[in-house]
Amino acid sequence: MACCDTNGLMPLEQALTEMQASLANVCEAVTLPLPQALGFALAQDLKSPLNVPPFNNSAMDGYALNHADLIHCTPDNPITLTMIGKSFAGAPYTGDLPSGCCIRIMTGAVMPHCADTVVMQERTQARDGAITFSQLPKLSDNVRLAAEDIKQGQTVLCQGHKLTTRDIPLLASLGLATVEVFRKLKVAVISSGDELKSLGEPLLAGDIYDSNRYSIIALLSRLNVEVIDFGIIKDDKSLLRQAFESADLQADVLITSGGVSVGEADFIKDVLQEMGSIVFWKLAIKPGKPFAFGKLPNSVFFGLPGNPVSAMVTLYQLAVPAMLTMGGLQLKPVIRFNAIVKNRLKKTAGRTDFQRGTYAVDADGQLVVSSTGSQGSGIFSSMSQSNCFIVLEQDRSNVEVDETVSIEPYNALMD
Repeated sequence: MACCDTNGLMPLEQALTEMQASLANVCEAVTLPLPQALGFALAQDLKSPLNVPPFNNSAMDGYALNHADLIHCTPDNPITLTMIGKSFAGAPYTGDLPSGCCIRIMTGAVMPHCADTVVMQERTQARDGAITFSQLPKLSDNVRLAAEDIKQGQTVLCQGHKLTTRDIPLLASLGLATVEVFRKLKVAVISSGDELKSLGEPLLAGDIYDSNRYSIIALLSRLNVEVIDFGIIKDDKSLLRQAFESADLQADVLITSGGVSVGEADFIKDVLQEMGSIVFWKLAIKPGKPFAFGKLPNSVFFGLPGNPVSAMVTLYQLAVPAMLTMGGLQLKPVIRFNAIVKNRLKKTAGRTDFQRGTYAVDADGQLVVSSTGSQGSGIFSSMSQSNCFIVLEQDRSNVEVDETVSIEPYNALMD
């Protein structure tokens, strides 16, 4: 299909495939202190410089001993061992452990030489250094072995992994003070339209407040990218070209909203064609048909529709996966579930439809979903009140009550 073929619409899956095939990581590697690396993508595989734990240690407060010394221990035949020392975390016992003896040990302390088992203190009786055991423990009970979690040289996290709050303490436990990550992707954002006004400005006849830029920047803030806000640009071709040229010099990505349709004042497509190229324009999705993807001399272009729901849907479903690739992040599979729909959904075959819904688990443990109401592309309350997309396949028509549909719960970007 030609990039601007108005006789047909490119399917969503094809658009995603073509984008990923034409994109690559554009971000250089930088070294950051570990506390500052949260949210960044790893620039290389991380291998552990040490074993975790680094030594055999006790999982309980109790007594370290040789299992063989208790081999005949039963409730009817308790065995008493002599405590000859103590092992604390950071202050290990370094002597020998003769037969018939045990060591007082604390959680996390190094296991004494030749000890192989720990009995928790609640299962013993202690009197004047004589420790009595009435049950035979399992061999190696309550012992954490060296390297049972992570082995030295083992790959802990792979290149492209986004560092989370769960990863930072893991890397700290390995003694890694710094990590090599990809720098932040630089994203320029432009709103286009004579009718748009910034917040705080009075509205004149025909004016509306610019909401798209705020929703785009809010979502981008969750992506850990550097946002360059170009504000509102009027429907003037020369002004738009100036903004494009400036954005192309400063950013890796340019995102616009509005001006990619077929109106007489929609100049963005013209400027894109003159400065670079259009890879595709117009997709078989609803909302969001007039989405545009293209290339500028130094950056990648995503043209979002002007309607606020359309802009959010295409940003989330199309531009975000592309930007993750450009930022060096691993793409994760989209998580979708089957659910029973509780109200009738209107749908015309021909486009993949992202309707907004609210899912829950009913009294029978069944996953159910309901529409948030009117699904017009200008009704942003349908997004605000929802917690998922109801994803209706391109060839599907109307959906009746109690039919099964696919839902895509919002991820952290939309929370």
